[in-house]
Amino acid sequence: MNARILLATTMLASGLATAALAADDAASTNVGEVVVTAQKRAENLQDVPISMEVVSGKAIEAFHADTFRALSVPNVNVGNIGGNDVIYIRGFGSPSQNYSFDQAVSLYVDGIYAGRGRQFMAPFFDLERVEVLRGPQGALFGKNTAAGAISVISAQPTKTFEGSVTGIYNFNQDGPEISGYVSGPLSDQVSARLAVKLRDVDGFVKNLGQNGREELTTKQALARLIVKYQPSDTFDYVGKVEFAQSRQRGNVTVAGPLTAEQQPRKTRFTTDGPLGEAGFDTIAWNVAGAGTLDLGPVSLVSVTGFSSFKAKHTNDFDQTIPTGGVTPHTVSNNYPETFQQWSQEFRLQSPGGEKFDYIIGAYYDNAQYMVDQYNFYGIAGLGQFIMYSHFKQQAESWSTFGQGTYHFADNFRLLGSLRYSHTKKRGAFNVASLRGPFPFRPITSARANISEGNIDPSITLQYDVTPAVMVYATYGQGSKSGGFVSNTYATTNATFTFEPEKSENFEAGVKSTLLDGRLVLNGALYKTKFDDLQVSTYNPNVQSYIVGNAAKASGTGVELAATWYPVSNFDITATGAYQDVKYDDYPGAQCLATQPVTQCNPAVPASVQANNLRGFPLPNISKWSGTLRAHHVADLSENLQLNTTVSVSGRSKFFNADDESPLYGRQKGYAKVDARVELAPPGQRWHVALVGTNLTNELTTSGAFRLPTPITTVSRALYWVEPPRNISIEAGLKF
Repeated sequence: MNARILLATTMLASGLATAALAADDAASTNVGEVVVTAQKRAENLQDVPISMEVVSGKAIEAFHADTFRALSVPNVNVGNIGGNDVIYIRGFGSPSQNYSFDQAVSLYVDGIYAGRGRQFMAPFFDLERVEVLRGPQGALFGKNTAAGAISVISAQPTKTFEGSVTGIYNFNQDGPEISGYVSGPLSDQVSARLAVKLRDVDGFVKNLGQNGREELTTKQALARLIVKYQPSDTFDYVGKVEFAQSRQRGNVTVAGPLTAEQQPRKTRFTTDGPLGEAGFDTIAWNVAGAGTLDLGPVSLVSVTGFSSFKAKHTNDFDQTIPTGGVTPHTVSNNYPETFQQWSQEFRLQSPGGEKFDYIIGAYYDNAQYMVDQYNFYGIAGLGQFIMYSHFKQQAESWSTFGQGTYHFADNFRLLGSLRYSHTKKRGAFNVASLRGPFPFRPITSARANISEGNIDPSITLQYDVTPAVMVYATYGQGSKSGGFVSNTYATTNATFTFEPEKSENFEAGVKSTLLDGRLVLNGALYKTKFDDLQVSTYNPNVQSYIVGNAAKASGTGVELAATWYPVSNFDITATGAYQDVKYDDYPGAQCLATQPVTQCNPAVPASVQANNLRGFPLPNISKWSGTLRAHHVADLSENLQLNTTVSVSGRSKFFNADDESPLYGRQKGYAKVDARVELAPPGQRWHVALVGTNLTNELTTSGAFRLPTPITTVSRALYWVEPPRNISIEAGLKF
């Protein structure tokens, strides 16, 4: 199936997208109200003047999505190089190669800011919903939301006793998963919810150098306890403790030629080197508490969080299969990390529904982060070398913020928001040669302090054309703090720091609920601009990532979503997006593969040649993306229903290598098909389901780069391969 034709059809069916509504009720005849907290208070999604999508916990569970890469949202994609997932919204995100980057798309879990992806290793676990907010959210969310924010809300304790258990067996990845929860009151004032998930599956890439082992093999254990204390109608407090442990073995990097388009395979050849077996090990703890006190004319809200993790991952890179002997393990790296953070937010907010509604607040957090880097090189004719670097950072930030809504009339509102943030960071970097000396890297060190302040305003006009149709226009700014280069050898004081980035967004949108709730149509147009965009690009000629700032970049686009209930027990959801994202000014940039030597010589450092990528697209950007989903419930008998869901998601071609090679660095456009067929009685007290993901078996990549000589005998492309087709059977019981 041609991806562009599919996506164009999706766009015609739906327009261009802002919100995809999950149909949860098996017998629904209309969309119903979707409650969100994108503006720090509970509101109907259709009343919120933000381009956003909401995916329910049930919709996430239907196709066993456990990472953001499995979440299909137009103008949102996830890149991966070296084992780090990076979320991009509207074409902007923070590259994964510099470990100390704060993310331009911030993740919030139950109101707690997650500055590192490993804080919440499996955020899609026993959820109520996920809210995806596109564009800068600097005023209310604040912390590093220059491109957008994702808010994950866990399922909460219930007032009556209930529970469930669900078992899954994955045939293609050959392993089981089991999850469940119990929830209900412990007393008149206390209720609790305990959720657990265990996973033990094989991978999808066969390592011929490890006796055909399937990689990544994954063993994962997750547990979350939420307790709610509500002694009166005016006070409640919700506490949460969450533990996660993940152990993965192997890697998903596969080799390919430099002279042809991407040809990802499901086989690789590696042997263990001096840095040990490839894989990922992470242990994370998250503790949070949120309290609300109703003081009559205002409510006081307190949100406290503590988060920590220890992680280590080892990357090895696919070699060609040896002929007449064993191929030496030429290159691998290892990254032990430790992190801890605590945060506190206070808010005062009016009850809503008044002439003037407001929220004011203050926020503080403190975080320590450390990452070590070990690189092993086996270079023919030169020997074996191990380089080591150590990076440590302490960061502290505080901010004050407020939002006010003035109602000129019942159908006309003005919203204004403002946030001031101040950030202090202290960083140190040291390099050593543990086996060597390595001939291509000097021994360096660096130290620096950062102290900076940012102001993020926004203003929105919102008008209800009719009770069912709302239009809005928004201007907003966002920012992300500067930082340090954490894992690039040869870093000195002169290259250790990079500047903060700033964004501004112009947006106009419409949200409508038509045909007595049977049809929802939402749309948005936007233009986003970035100054001092933080970038990290790989220069294979010096075998290193270069971190810094691109002067200016911008993106324009259009988004729309439609949900339609044409008849009872049948609904269709279609979303689509178009975006055009490019550098407006990027002097001193690394060379692209398409630039001739006369324009940019890759052998010459970028800092001494006048290469400017003005007008070139950013990596990881598809111009077109969309989804189409159909859901039907058939009554087989009085006590049995057949629930069928088919979903197609896709995107057009995009560069996923820093040098934007049109061959090894470009992923072709694709469409992936998922389907779920479920038998259950009305009310779904039990169910049995057959689930297929990526049924067309599209083999795609999330990242690519060129591994150069002399650190490998033959220069070649490396791809990070995404999961192929998987068929699983699922059974569950509710009580």
